[in-house]
Amino acid sequence: MTGTRKLLGNSFSLLANRLTQSLTSFVLFAFIARILGAYELGQYTLAFSYYFVFMTLAAAGLKTLFTREISRNPQETPLYLVNGTLLQLIFSLIGYVAMVVVVFALPYNSETSTVCYIMGLMIVPFSLSNITEAIFQAYEKMYLIAISTVPIYILRLLVMIWAMNLNYGLNWLAAIMVISEALILFVEWVCILPFVKPKWQISWDFTWRTIKAAWVFLFIEGMAVVKDRMQILILSLLGGEVVVGMYGAVAQLMQPFQIISYSLVIAVFPGMSKAVDLGREKQRQLAENVVEMLLIVALPLVVGILFIGQDILILIYRNPSFAQATTALNIVTMGLIASSYTRPLSYVLVANGFEQINLIEVLITSVLGGLLSIFMVEKYQLNGAAIANLSMQIIACFIYIYYVYKRLFSLQIWRTIRRPIIVSTLMLVVFVILQNFSLNILVKMLAATLSYCLIVGSIATYALGGLSAVWEKFLLKKRS
Repeated sequence: MTGTRKLLGNSFSLLANRLTQSLTSFVLFAFIARILGAYELGQYTLAFSYYFVFMTLAAAGLKTLFTREISRNPQETPLYLVNGTLLQLIFSLIGYVAMVVVVFALPYNSETSTVCYIMGLMIVPFSLSNITEAIFQAYEKMYLIAISTVPIYILRLLVMIWAMNLNYGLNWLAAIMVISEALILFVEWVCILPFVKPKWQISWDFTWRTIKAAWVFLFIEGMAVVKDRMQILILSLLGGEVVVGMYGAVAQLMQPFQIISYSLVIAVFPGMSKAVDLGREKQRQLAENVVEMLLIVALPLVVGILFIGQDILILIYRNPSFAQATTALNIVTMGLIASSYTRPLSYVLVANGFEQINLIEVLITSVLGGLLSIFMVEKYQLNGAAIANLSMQIIACFIYIYYVYKRLFSLQIWRTIRRPIIVSTLMLVVFVILQNFSLNILVKMLAATLSYCLIVGSIATYALGGLSAVWEKFLLKKRS
């Protein structure tokens, strides 16, 4: 019971950290768009993208590596804390200098470059906090991560909104971001010192071994982050800050689905790993169930965005100019259908020891996506970036389906889409009916949400054998 409680507590802590980070980022995007405008939102999005790319490269995969090694050899934690922090400091300083050189060499105006330089300073404290968080995870004290980050994320958001209302610009917002990350690092060190006594001794052997072991993690994570941020970097060079802001606004609206997808797959991953010993049929059923659940969210969301996507953009960002991103939003949302297959199947392959296929997928989609993005963005700007994004999602989807079929089992596509099609068709009827009434967008969203819950609830009840069967199972569970 204690082990289960610890597992649930750690899972909840990581989820709370991720949810808070995503939600505060979403709200901040909305307020920057509302108060400062699309141009400034584009500058913020670009600066954050450069920080995120070079932070990931500077982190060098040390967090994943240290979590694994400290879990196996907890007695060496003091050595990892001191030498790992020193090594990470060197990498982060190199990463920041590299970022400054790249931004300086590219044709950005001085204002945009300055925002990138300031926000890039976050590379140092964030990278260093990877070491302390690796120790928290290895010791299964993930609640300390939530304690160190969640309150500061919320406080940072409030301070940044307050600063914008006082007419402070992006440079001040970037500085607040840097200070908040430094504060998180300080709090994490305060939390770690009671149970880890630092060993103030430099080990060059440790440093060399770590560098040799970390390059694989660096390559995988580095390629993945470049792939994720590639569209924004290309847009900034070929489209400008306003177009980047529009694309960032569209990408933020995908966050709720990404959180659901990530949380569901992470929760099911241990079961996927255990199912390896139970046979391919069990794995196939589990994978199809996860894909179906994600499609039940994704397909109706696509239908809804097609009807009220423009109204949602204007509602959230309070700026009519964001209506220009409606077509791009429609295109990007289509990619959620492919993503419903991609994430679960990638974890199925990892569970079976085929993680090299994930690397193959990243390499293929990064190269093809980069070439396609340059061509499409130059020709169609924002919509071109959205088309390139959708194309990468579809290519990745086919790669994973092919390798799962080749190495593991044949996926029954009809089984995964049957119920999602029924739900989305009924939601289509709901939106057609709502279009005939002059309703406020909030009322439409509320009515659509309630209809969706009713439809999904009815289908789930039918699948379980009807109300009597559900009631029976509920009573049995309560009695037991």
